[in-house]
Amino acid sequence: MTIYKATTTSSTRTFSKKKKKKRMTSPCFRRCCPNQLLGQPGDSEQYTTSHQSRYDFIAATALSLHPNTQFTNHESIPTLDQSFDNMKRAYPNYPETDRADRIRDQEYYQLTLMNHVCLDYNGHGLFSYSQQLHSNATFFNIIYKSANLYLEITRGGQEPEFETKIKERIFRFMNISSDEYSLVFTANQTSAFKVLADSYPFHTNRNLLTVYDHQNEAVETMMESCRKRSGRVDSAVFSWPNMRIQSKKLRKSIVSNNKSKKKKKRGIFVFPLQSKVTGSKYSYVWMSLAQENGWHVCLDANAFGAKDMETLGLSLFRPDFLICSFYKVFGENPSGFGCLFIKKSRSSVVKNSSTVTGLVNIVQAPNRPLFLEESTSIDRGKTVLSSSSSSSSSSLSLSKQEISEIQEIGEINEEKKESSFFEIWKRDVAVDLKEKSTKNEASSSGVSSDVEFRGLDHADSLGLILISSRVRYLVNWLVNAFGSLKHPHPEDGVPLVRIYGPKVRVERGPVVAFNVFDWKGEKVEPTLVQKLADRHNISLSYAVLKHVSFVDKNIEERERIVEVKSIDHEGQKSPLTRKKERFDLGIPVVIATIGFLINFEDVYRVWAFVSRFLDADFVEKERWRYMAINQTTVEV
Repeated sequence: MTIYKATTTSSTRTFSKKKKKKRMTSPCFRRCCPNQLLGQPGDSEQYTTSHQSRYDFIAATALSLHPNTQFTNHESIPTLDQSFDNMKRAYPNYPETDRADRIRDQEYYQLTLMNHVCLDYNGHGLFSYSQQLHSNATFFNIIYKSANLYLEITRGGQEPEFETKIKERIFRFMNISSDEYSLVFTANQTSAFKVLADSYPFHTNRNLLTVYDHQNEAVETMMESCRKRSGRVDSAVFSWPNMRIQSKKLRKSIVSNNKSKKKKKRGIFVFPLQSKVTGSKYSYVWMSLAQENGWHVCLDANAFGAKDMETLGLSLFRPDFLICSFYKVFGENPSGFGCLFIKKSRSSVVKNSSTVTGLVNIVQAPNRPLFLEESTSIDRGKTVLSSSSSSSSSSLSLSKQEISEIQEIGEINEEKKESSFFEIWKRDVAVDLKEKSTKNEASSSGVSSDVEFRGLDHADSLGLILISSRVRYLVNWLVNAFGSLKHPHPEDGVPLVRIYGPKVRVERGPVVAFNVFDWKGEKVEPTLVQKLADRHNISLSYAVLKHVSFVDKNIEERERIVEVKSIDHEGQKSPLTRKKERFDLGIPVVIATIGFLINFEDVYRVWAFVSRFLDADFVEKERWRYMAINQTTVEV
């Protein structure tokens, strides 16, 4: 098993000696936590092998764009086929992940059908597109409720059978024991943080300490709840430009004023094992240190990819709370729910909680032929297809409106897809719909308790090693490809793309945070990049880096990239916000998230799109292009 000792973070080095006596045995660490940066004594041989392996990987990545390493014109970049051949030569094991491509082709063919690249997702998809469109699969709805969190987690087994089945499947997928943890469903990720914050006794455990290098709406909701009850909020600080944790400051925040051996009532330490914006990974040791110093640990698993929970040794690091989220269908329907896991031995922490909002029950939707549930928003905001009528007669054929909208799709994509392809697709959908409707009429109209989570099943069938390898190849190729784009002014050496966080590394998260700069070195607004990407059928996300510390030599750079907003904290008693007004520094960025359903063509198209900014007139050309085809709104 590979041990990543060579890259042990400074946070680990800071207090590794103090934890030496309490280390677990080598075999357990390696089996449960293969991706973490904790070495073991006597691992010199494995250390050498690991170091060489990482070196070889980085060297291979550098050759993945062979023979050219720099491009100053978007027309000079290699073709898709050329790039794919070079990539496979650099990563000869990548073809072994083609099982993921087959699943994508068979179960998520709408991505190809609509020619859409979806790099704006993280979380876990429950179902497949094929399951939604072509089967009688049972889907669900959520019902909001106000309830007492403590009563919810202690009543045990009183939820409906359908909800119990969903919980059982999620426990298995997340690799969490239902004997040790309770699970409640929330409306979304933000609601999960708010429910926990509103139920937590900040009046006695007054501190909230977070580790986020970006603005997080869900965590900020928790901060607001803490401040309202006179709690104290603190955050880790990250060094520019590598976005690494400033270890000394975080350690001080965790252990300060704890000279006595008796554990004090600290508060909550909210910790993600990796950033969902920069891809930076953090050591497990921070959780252990916090628990040793009297903190309750809330593990934010929302940035985890599929199967990543198998790297988390819950037998070694048992967080008191864990939060994650699930959505319905990748690239199709991002609605879903949040999950709040509470360690049963810590349930008394929320014993005095009052009634809170944000909790939900998951109920089974009626069994019916699903042409498209509710609406399909493949084009991000445009309703492409409407759901079929609930009456049995209307489900026997496609309505005129639906046919019209399908034809409109064909017209929109005429430049990219042959019209005959859409004719075949329309025919197949109509035939399939009639067959499913006939079967449904013959069956009982009752509700079945059986539910198939094909999206989770796909991840389970591929496994941790295949998924992590595939994502590692793709994300590092994209990072390297971005780095190859330079403006055609060698005397200035202005790169087109600036990446924030780790560059090419074996152990990095499956996300890239970046900005695009023009030939003058001026940043192109991230929202503009995102909007133009959307017009090229590429969905990217937007985020704001926060809690960044600049040294003197970076001050000039800070002035160019940092957005400063004045925020009002009047009336708050937190020591960090005593002033009526303070400045909040943030760096807006574009982010691309890569999951196991992303393929090489997707990341290539992102690279090819970004390379268009090497043309100084690209933005203006896009403006005139959309005016020429009579777009109503031309805001760029």
